[in-house]
Amino acid sequence: MTEFTEIPVVRLGARPDEEIARDFRAAYGTTGFGYIVDHGVDPALIRNVFEASKHFHALALAKKQAIAVDRSHRGYIAINTSTDVNSSLADVTKPNQSASFMMMREDARVDPDIYLSGPNRWPDLPGFRETLEAYVEVMSELGRRLMRIALLASSATDFSVLSAFDDPTIWLRLLHYPPQPKTSPDDLFGSAPHTDFGCLTLLAQDQVGGLQVQTPAGAWVDVPSNPDAFVVNVGDMLHRMSNGRLLSTPHRVINRSGRERYSVPFFFDPHVNTIIQPLPGTGTPNFNPLIFSDFLRSELEAAYEAHKPNKN
Repeated sequence: MTEFTEIPVVRLGARPDEEIARDFRAAYGTTGFGYIVDHGVDPALIRNVFEASKHFHALALAKKQAIAVDRSHRGYIAINTSTDVNSSLADVTKPNQSASFMMMREDARVDPDIYLSGPNRWPDLPGFRETLEAYVEVMSELGRRLMRIALLASSATDFSVLSAFDDPTIWLRLLHYPPQPKTSPDDLFGSAPHTDFGCLTLLAQDQVGGLQVQTPAGAWVDVPSNPDAFVVNVGDMLHRMSNGRLLSTPHRVINRSGRERYSVPFFFDPHVNTIIQPLPGTGTPNFNPLIFSDFLRSELEAAYEAHKPNKN
């Protein structure tokens, strides 16, 4: 990883994936973050998702608490209920200053053999579900394209792991960050320093700002909004699959703008039962294999009150 002062741009469009992969390797092999432009997602659909988010977060607290996040990790996540205690990047003792609605794959029932399976918990808001489901469908297709590009960028020679994304683990999170007082302590974060634990994160953010990415020297670089781009970053599982060639970079959110901040991250990951290991063609393995669901369970139980082992 090299020192950087700004976030690179990777253009998709109609270019061949092999050509895009060269730009992807340059961005994600040095920075781990990038602005993805010419992505083909309708701006009106993105606007609709932000409107849906604002309508949800404007609901009375009792209505949101009625669909509080459960062990399937779907529903409302209230402020002060998640703490990045596993972070090796900061001494995190205070919970994240954000609230969110979490949507995952829509399953008809809980399958005991599939961790985090189950139906979503929907609020009583006209058009809310339809808007989010339309967005997830489009973003999943974009995620599949980017995963193929990522494997090309990693010099992988076996692409069979892409079948694990035919029935992916997806997370659509509607985040709301209230403004933090300018006098708030340095260890109080909207989102504490962390790396994402999956494969790809595709973020749409508003104009307020607050997202920062850490450089190798420990500096924090702002990631200002680009309305024509998704901010895309690599997570820990893709870092392992690429054998370390693609970087999972620390980042955080601090909202001292004096305004409310809204963002919509879409996390695109393989099926939970996938074995994560360095792919053929990426060199001598630097990581041992792990089962994605085992890793997820340990992360969620550490960070979220709803997943604590002593919870019913």
